[in-house]
Amino acid sequence: MRILITLLVAFFALPALAQQSEHYSNARFGFGMDIPYGFVPQGESDNADGAQFAHKGKPVNLMVWGGNLAGDFESEAQEAMSYSVDADWNIEGQSVTPQWANFTAIQGFRKLYQRMVLLCGGTSYAAVRVEYSVAEAGKMDSVIENMAASLRAESCS
Repeated sequence: MRILITLLVAFFALPALAQQSEHYSNARFGFGMDIPYGFVPQGESDNADGAQFAHKGKPVNLMVWGGNLAGDFESEAQEAMSYSVDADWNIEGQSVTPQWANFTAIQGFRKLYQRMVLLCGGTSYAAVRVEYSVAEAGKMDSVIENMAASLRAESCS
């Protein structure tokens, strides 16, 4: 009987284990982030500053990258928002601090969330951007929250 119970517990635990996130590390900028279950790598950029991921069977795209700061971090975050506005995204909310920034925007039936964090003593940053359908918004909230919390420096070179 114990063996049967153990087998049943193991059987039902397998889907939960399979849904764990994978970790993405960027050696060039020394940061990492957990990539949620269901996102498939689409390739690393040619200059190794980041990567793209797509969700299996859903119109959800995830981009993660690092960059060198030309000025201060807050100006870089404002510039990212300006690029989105120039691409016809309507900013819904924003928070900008000297250490991190995030904003949300909407464009028709699409939403976006972008988070940026300062890395390596102020010389570079890491960013994640997720674009998804408004129909997926309820499902994406906790995914985005967990993913954004995992974006952080791993090493500074």
